[in-house]
Amino acid sequence: MTEIETDSRGRVTIPKDVRERYGERYRLVELRGGVKLVPIPDDPVAALRESASDELRGASMDELREAATREGREQAEENVR
Repeated sequence: MTEIETDSRGRVTIPKDVRERYGERYRLVELRGGVKLVPIPDDPVAALRESASDELRGASMDELREAATREGREQAEENVR
């Protein structure tokens, strides 16, 4: 785990090795006990397909959207409770 601090303007510098692994764009997610940076993939649909089960890999865009919505709600419920 890497410890970092904000600068005088509230900015955080993400270490180079982390940026090289996860990219340059992140979503800031607020949780009850803190915050989490979630990398935003260059191609979100491709990333979703890669992480999906075999049955979802060939799914339509609407089916992927529905599955992502369900998964997001489940994860939110786990982190908000």
